[in-house]
Amino acid sequence: MQVKILIVLMITAGVGAGLREAGGAGVPGVGVLGACTRQAASTPWQGKPQEIPGRVECELYDEGGEGVAYHDSDAVNHGSGMLNPANGSFLNEFRMREGVDISYTKTGGIDDNPYNFVKPEMGKLYVGWTVPGEWTNYTVKVKRSGMYRVGLMYTANRDAEIRLDLDGKDVTGPLGARSTYQPADTVAWRQWHHWNKVDTLGVLPLEKGVHVLRLYTVSGNMNYDYLEFNWLGKAH
Repeated sequence: MQVKILIVLMITAGVGAGLREAGGAGVPGVGVLGACTRQAASTPWQGKPQEIPGRVECELYDEGGEGVAYHDSDAVNHGSGMLNPANGSFLNEFRMREGVDISYTKTGGIDDNPYNFVKPEMGKLYVGWTVPGEWTNYTVKVKRSGMYRVGLMYTANRDAEIRLDLDGKDVTGPLGARSTYQPADTVAWRQWHHWNKVDTLGVLPLEKGVHVLRLYTVSGNMNYDYLEFNWLGKAH
């Protein structure tokens, strides 16, 4: 019994020291919890950062869960496992237990429709059902410092805006993406399936190394296939 009491006292003392180091006010657990919350960070999808220059695939957002790797308005994946029933297939079940809504491009007049601005690749995973305030993190490895042109493969049923953060800082401000709405298409739900690619949403400097990129939905409702980063030259 004496040994058990001694262990408890040692642990309590350690927690108290941790609270003092973390700036806590001596309330058990509060300072330590705050420190742990600050240290929480997302990790690359399957341990491999996506590389820049090149494409950042939006469905391959970081691991870590809600509030760490992504924020979604609800905990349900409205694509994988719902719109696309769980049937054992890779495309239908991709990340279906996570809150980010994911689907894939389909034939039969869905994503191969005549109202596309740019022809999309079929069987391609994408993030959808987005609403303002949602975001996804991407651990990226920038292979070359310099200025980069940012492009986006997307759909939007009205004019929309995104923002890019890098390592926790806004580096672009709102970037506008024009609506892909087509009045001639009388199939209402297909207004979310008119694909377009904009080559230059904005230009930003990136330093060589590993960073966390955040794609933030500012306004509108969009589907995101990929971001594309093209090197333009050295930053001045």
